Amino acid sequence: MATLYNQHERTMNNEIKRYKDYSLLAHNTFGMDVRCKCFIEYYSAQQLQLLVPSLSRPFLHIGGGSNLLFSSDYAGTILHSAIKGISRLGEDGEGHVLVKAGAGEIWDDLVAWAVDSGLGGIENLSLIPGEVGASAVQNIGAYGVEAKDVIVCVDVVDLSTGEARQLTNADCHYSYRQSIFKNELKGRYAITHVTYALSATPQLQLDYGNIRAALSGRSDVTVADVRRAIIDIRNAKLPDPSVMGNAGSFFMNPIVDSSTFEAIRGVYPDMPFYVVGDRYKIPAGWMIEKCGWKGKALGRAGVHDKQALVLVNLGGATSEEIMRLCEAVRKDVKKTFGVDIHPEVNII
Repeated sequence: MATLYNQHERTMNNEIKRYKDYSLLAHNTFGMDVRCKCFIEYYSAQQLQLLVPSLSRPFLHIGGGSNLLFSSDYAGTILHSAIKGISRLGEDGEGHVLVKAGAGEIWDDLVAWAVDSGLGGIENLSLIPGEVGASAVQNIGAYGVEAKDVIVCVDVVDLSTGEARQLTNADCHYSYRQSIFKNELKGRYAITHVTYALSATPQLQLDYGNIRAALSGRSDVTVADVRRAIIDIRNAKLPDPSVMGNAGSFFMNPIVDSSTFEAIRGVYPDMPFYVVGDRYKIPAGWMIEKCGWKGKALGRAGVHDKQALVLVNLGGATSEEIMRLCEAVRKDVKKTFGVDIHPEVNII
C-alpha cells in the first residue's frame, strides 16, 4: 500500500503531498495498474519551485493521464499539478476576454465555465479528457479547432533551475498535435498556468464532422448549443474510460502531400479529407476501418466498435497487448494506403 510520509511544506493552506510506492491506476485512463517509486502533488507554482532542488532523476510530470500508456512500473518520481483556478484578466482590445487557468484544472470544466460565461473559442473542444496543462502540451484539437487557436501564453517552471517564466504562443512552436513541450523542451518545463483569448462575440465553427447536422440546421445556435451537440456526438461514439480503458484517439490523423492524396483518392473516391494548406489530412479512423479493424481484437486489446481511432482495454490488457495491436493496425494501414500513422498517445 502506498504510504504518505511527513513533510511540512505549505502554501495557501494546501500541503504538498508525497507518496511512496504509489499506484498510478487512478492516473491513467487506459487502466494500467502500474506503480511509481514516488508520487508528488503540488498546489502552486511556488511549491513547485521549492521542490525542484530536491528532485532526483528519473522524474515524469503528468496531467490526468488521458494520453499515456505506461509500459511498466515507473522507477522514479511522478509529479502532478493540483493548481486550480480560473480567472478573467481583462480584454485584449480585439474582442477577446483573456482567461487564465491553473494547469490542474479539468479541461472540460474550463470549457463548461467558458460556455456558461458566454465566451467562445473552445466549445468545440468539449468533453476532451485531461487537464488544462495538457492542452498546451498536446495542442489538443477536435472538430476544426485546436488549443493553439486560443492560447496566448503559457506559464512554466524550469525543472532544472526552478526559474519561472512565460512563453508566448509563438514560443511554443505549435503545429498539429505538436508543441515545443513535446519536442525541444520535452521534460524541461512544467506548465503551471495557461492564458487563453476567448471571444466575447463567438464565431461558431460548425462545418467539421456532423456538428451542423446535429444542430438540425438551426440559425440561432449558441456556444451552449454547440457544446451540447458535441457532448452528444462524443458520448455516442467514444467509450467511457471508467468502463472501458482507453486514451481517446490513439493515432494522429496523417497529413500527406498531394501526390499521395491523389493516389489514394484514385482508389477510394469517397475518402473523407481536410485541406491543410497545400497538404491533406486523412482521418486515421477511416483508414483503420477500411483495413477491417473496427470492432476487432487481439487478445484483451481491441479497436473500438464505434470509433476505429480508439484502442481499448477490453479487461486486464497489458501494455504489451495494446502495443501489439497498435503495431498490427499500423502495419495494415501502411500496406493498404502506403501511409504511416503514428500514435498520439505517449508511451512511457
